[in-house]
Amino acid sequence: MSLDQANNVEYEVFLQWLNEETVKKISADLQEPEWMLEKRLEALKIFYELDMPHYGPKIHDLDFDKLVYYAKPKTGSKDYVNDWEKVPDEIKSTFEKLWIPESEAKYLAWSWGQFDSTAIYHKIKEVWKEQGIIFEDLSHAIKEYPDLVKDHFMKVVPPRDHKFAALHGAVWSWWSFVFIPKGVKLTQPLQAYFRMNTLAWAQFEHTIIILEDEAEAQYIEGCSAPKYNQLSLHAWCVEIYVGKRAKMRYSSVENWSTNTYNLNTKRALVDDYWVMEWIGGNLGSWATMLYPCSVLKGEGAKSDNLSVVMASKGQDQDVGAKVIHLWKNTSSNIVSKSISLQGGINTYRGLVKVAEWAEGAVSAVKCDALILDEESVSRTIPFIDCNESSALISHEASAGKVDELQLFYLMSKWISEEKAMSLLVNGFVSSVVKQLPLEYAWELNRLIELEMEGSVG
Repeated sequence: MSLDQANNVEYEVFLQWLNEETVKKISADLQEPEWMLEKRLEALKIFYELDMPHYGPKIHDLDFDKLVYYAKPKTGSKDYVNDWEKVPDEIKSTFEKLWIPESEAKYLAWSWGQFDSTAIYHKIKEVWKEQGIIFEDLSHAIKEYPDLVKDHFMKVVPPRDHKFAALHGAVWSWWSFVFIPKGVKLTQPLQAYFRMNTLAWAQFEHTIIILEDEAEAQYIEGCSAPKYNQLSLHAWCVEIYVGKRAKMRYSSVENWSTNTYNLNTKRALVDDYWVMEWIGGNLGSWATMLYPCSVLKGEGAKSDNLSVVMASKGQDQDVGAKVIHLWKNTSSNIVSKSISLQGGINTYRGLVKVAEWAEGAVSAVKCDALILDEESVSRTIPFIDCNESSALISHEASAGKVDELQLFYLMSKWISEEKAMSLLVNGFVSSVVKQLPLEYAWELNRLIELEMEGSVG
């Protein structure tokens, strides 16, 4: 048993070192079927075969033998709870500071909370459950809906995709499984919030979202972590599968501590006349590599990708988007807003690929960068692979500083320079932030303001 002294949280299972024994113990503690253990062990083998990424931030000093791969808090229960009052006080206090119960009561359809390797809270609204919607943690879904999970687990993101996808496949734990039946339109968002709490922690949560034909849903994920002196790793995987004439909006706000490597893979498979929307806010972390991808495999499929990225002192944010046009009349729109300050490094890295039979494909990419001082860096690295002569592809990039006249005008109204700068930065990102649900938009704006404090002068 281990005790996190900083947060007074006891752990009944605490696994370090990356090897077959750790993988087997994770699978055993989650009471998984044999087929999942086999997938884990095969992914571990692939992990050792693959090289580290040869692009992006410098992550080669990441020591895989100094991380914690599974930490199960002692909750007094063998399962998550549906009553907020039954959540242990030391864990509940952390989530209350993040306003999770409050936001659930006011706005959300379903709410889900995970603390390190364990789902600790799950609350649903019966009106949606009665329509056949499934919102479970993935470890429970494996037991209750084994065929559905087996048909989708790491199919759109296979372990051989890259080294961290393979690592994820070996040591993933918990997180979300969502299924929306045909024709069901979910009018309120689903929410999941993850707290990475342990020293030198490595977290690998897995999200699977399945929308059948003509279904609609919104899903929000939030993540945070405290600051420790040792490096942590976050290698998330999101797989989204959506049927014909359906619509999915996936939003996330990630605010990691500056000792975290944030290396995520998010991908959606898009069928006929379906719309996939990615909306993201990324702050914190020592280094981030994140490129949400839409594979447009059906005629008329559409993808929108809107992101806000902020890099401050000591941070290297390598964030972008990927869209693969595989069929006729598909379209994509990518908008990236980046803010660099106090020597932070921002890189937009994107891919637009158009197959030779994807007639009438249209793609527009716009990257806007705001650089707040002389030490900060902003780069744009687009890659366009177009094999269809009828396709229309545009890429626009701009970089600049805060407008001095606007800053002077605000300061002439007795607004401090720091506050005026924050207002202008929030205005710069407003076109993306306003697409988030109200509470998350407020959170992202507030996080940007906090990062801005002390950056002027």
